[in-house]
Amino acid sequence: MSSNPYNEEALEWIALAEQSGERLDKFITDSIDDAAVSRTQVQDWIKSGAVEVDGKIGKANYKVAEGNRIVLQIPEPADAAILPEAIPLEVIYEDSDLIVINKPRGMVVHPAPGHSSGTLVNALMHHCKDLSGINGMIRPGIVHRIDKDTTGLLMAAKNDLAHISLAEQLKDHTVTRKYIALVHGNLPHDQGTIDAPIGRDANDRKLFTVTDRNSRHAVTHFVVLERLDDYTIVELQLETGRTHQIRVHMKYIGHPLAGDPVYGRNKTVALNGQALHAAVLGFTHPRSGERLQFEVPLPADFEHVLNSLRIR
Repeated sequence: MSSNPYNEEALEWIALAEQSGERLDKFITDSIDDAAVSRTQVQDWIKSGAVEVDGKIGKANYKVAEGNRIVLQIPEPADAAILPEAIPLEVIYEDSDLIVINKPRGMVVHPAPGHSSGTLVNALMHHCKDLSGINGMIRPGIVHRIDKDTTGLLMAAKNDLAHISLAEQLKDHTVTRKYIALVHGNLPHDQGTIDAPIGRDANDRKLFTVTDRNSRHAVTHFVVLERLDDYTIVELQLETGRTHQIRVHMKYIGHPLAGDPVYGRNKTVALNGQALHAAVLGFTHPRSGERLQFEVPLPADFEHVLNSLRIR
């Protein structure tokens, strides 16, 4: 594991005119793209000297001004007791550099408040013994995430060489990520692109929404696969990877995911979570240069819902 007290990548923002006058701790809490980060956590980071404003160490009560360059280097936790756990994994591919998993519904990817065990990281630590240390002790090996109740393909790195390569491919949009989803309503177009920035919801910081305020560029492509009365099965391809991106984008265009307890509708389907499956994952192997692509079928509960809709 890395001994660096900070993660390799810093988060950086330039304050906008409408953000002038906000406290620094509130500004960062509203801006950071992770719903698990609380304002108290941000205040602790500021106290530790992890935040700079225009090159100087910031204070929590500093009032942000337009044009301020704010940089956060997230410190690693001092005593992260993340333990290996013998949790069964469906391994799709594995070698000395990386592993590809078919994640089940209900599994959190890495430890977070309220989920200190039973996560994919706990399982990987038992299965792999060694994982890359770039993301620190809480998220060893984790290059990208999918939501707790989203099923499907996820890759993890066993060493830093693999981690850097896979992260760069994600940044350069050369990783293929295709999802299958069941959404409410009948989409008027057979295919399309949703290009809309995503940021925290101003009314509930645990949620994300399409907004121009403290947002990040987000692009999702979709193709209609099948129309089922009041529902549509779509294939979605991510160009960017923001928190809750597909769920937020589909809600934005008026077709939220079926079963989504956060962004969906009250009338829903018999699933414990959103009908979203990471079906295809493709990337270039970090060592061999070979292009790899994997595909896994829908989980049984998702398939059962679709079959029930087809015979209505």
